[in-house]
Amino acid sequence: MRLRRFGFLLTIIILASAGAMRPESTRSAGKVLDPLVSGPYPVGVTTTVFVDAARTDAFTKESRTLVTEIWYPAVDETSGLPKNKFSDFIPGGITPQFEALAKIGYRKPISEVERAFWNNSVRDARVRSGKFPVIFFSHGNGGTRTQNTFWCDYLASHGYIVVSPDHTGNAMMTIIKGKPVMYQPKERDNAAQDRPKDIIFLLDQMTLWNGGADSRFAGRLDLSKPVAAGMSFGSFTAIRVADLDARFKAVIAMAAAPETHTNLQVPSLYMLGDEDKTIGVNGNVRIKTNFEQHSGPIYLFEMKNGGHYSFTDMFKINNEFGDGIGKGKRHESGEIFDHTPMDKTYLMINSYSIAFLGAFIRDEKEYLPFLSKNHWPDDLIWKSKNGQ
Repeated sequence: MRLRRFGFLLTIIILASAGAMRPESTRSAGKVLDPLVSGPYPVGVTTTVFVDAARTDAFTKESRTLVTEIWYPAVDETSGLPKNKFSDFIPGGITPQFEALAKIGYRKPISEVERAFWNNSVRDARVRSGKFPVIFFSHGNGGTRTQNTFWCDYLASHGYIVVSPDHTGNAMMTIIKGKPVMYQPKERDNAAQDRPKDIIFLLDQMTLWNGGADSRFAGRLDLSKPVAAGMSFGSFTAIRVADLDARFKAVIAMAAAPETHTNLQVPSLYMLGDEDKTIGVNGNVRIKTNFEQHSGPIYLFEMKNGGHYSFTDMFKINNEFGDGIGKGKRHESGEIFDHTPMDKTYLMINSYSIAFLGAFIRDEKEYLPFLSKNHWPDDLIWKSKNGQ
């Protein structure tokens, strides 16, 4: 058991030691969890496929199909089970075609990716009793539904369910009916239209699951305040989803933002890396402009030595990938520098995410003092507006 005391919080109880017995329930009333440590729940992960028969995919010419990963709080005995492997995310296993593509995307052989990858979830573990808020995560352009396991694991350990689809045709590669659908650069405009619809469709599917369409999750989904989240192109997607569907009650947007959008009241957490080479200086200006225009509660997480891929699992796979991972070159001076290391980066992203979700989705206002302070002033610029 590990205890950490905040003067501004009620006494916090963390049951986080390996193998500790945990009650099969949600948190006790009046108790909040320390955002700086993993939550008390073991984590399960499962893959499912959803088919939206109401839409025809512009590329495949078949019903829009979404291979989707779901992270969730799992039962106690999950703690002693083997962890999920990178290859477990790939239906049918690693094929020569996937291996060739992954070597381009990750810049190393898939065998090295498999050895380097780590996560804290257990495949197809039993779902824990209780009701858990739901976050919908959208990956980056050419990314994957599994690109942010560091974040999905952490959120699930704190009692959230995370639903993350491959946006077919805009993901690196999606296996549908045993066949690969590759990333299609020419389909980007269609992807911009499809992505928000994908997330809205998945909320509808989770509503059905909660009602009994999937017995594992029946009655376990708290859908009163769904969250739209994403990274890069997925960040655009999350912001657009909240524009289009008022059921979504909060946004977490990592490393991108549109020039304009309409829902300026929804509680939001925006994140950026000052040394982002993918969206560049102008992309970061758009994020900051969105922050200034927002009229609802909003927080801006600005990593001084962060880049685009700081907000992904790439640290785990290739620690010299660049643009947030390993060494970089500063925009202004050309100086060579070290990006913020993985442990600190993940801790900062995860803890502020948990505090934001606790305050605005669980209505646990004890998290607001955490959000009011920059806990890493050497590494972060932290701003807030219209907080409660």
